[in-house]
Amino acid sequence: MRKQERAERTRRALIHSAAAAFDEYGYASSRVSGISARAGVSTGAFHFHFEDKESLAAAVESEAHEALLTITRCADSSDEPALQVLADASHAMVSRLRSDLVVRAGFRLSCDVSPATRPDLRRQWQDFVRRQLVRAGSEGALAEGVAPQDAATVITASTTGLEVLGRGDEEWLSREAVTAFWRLLLPRLAASHMVGRLDPAGSDETAGYGDAYATPVLSPAVEKAAS
Repeated sequence: MRKQERAERTRRALIHSAAAAFDEYGYASSRVSGISARAGVSTGAFHFHFEDKESLAAAVESEAHEALLTITRCADSSDEPALQVLADASHAMVSRLRSDLVVRAGFRLSCDVSPATRPDLRRQWQDFVRRQLVRAGSEGALAEGVAPQDAATVITASTTGLEVLGRGDEEWLSREAVTAFWRLLLPRLAASHMVGRLDPAGSDETAGYGDAYATPVLSPAVEKAAS
């Protein structure tokens, strides 16, 4: 059992070390030797767990996919109005991007190198946004003349754009930035009878989305390298 636990710790250290490298340097500029050193293991140990850098990137994306899936599944099960669910989930996603290297790296990899067979986090998020806007339409919650598809395009571009901007300035990944976005958009997006019922800062449900997954604990070597 100890051997299995040690192997799992090494594997996870490599995943988080890779995420730190991909987030900081991008996929192309990250090297197996550097990732191994960050994780505090040899390149031989690396190749015991992963065939190559691409297979490690796939593992990072898979973990990021599961984290985003947790957010959207929790949101889909909420009893809140669809537009509030959408605002809450965007707060949860941006919070996760701010706190979790693996999720940030997963989004970057989805843009940089993902083949068609791997999870596309932006597409995953876009599908969720579209789904909630269709539901908002069926609830009679959208303002007159607002088409769900058009709104989905704007919201997806804006919220995923925060991830790109946040690479250089974490203020873009702040609760205040997301709240400002929804404060401007909701009066145009929502039917007049809904506007006063919606909280651009996120409802009490938002905390629940965040509690559904814990920020992973990095190994000391990875934590030091990522700081």
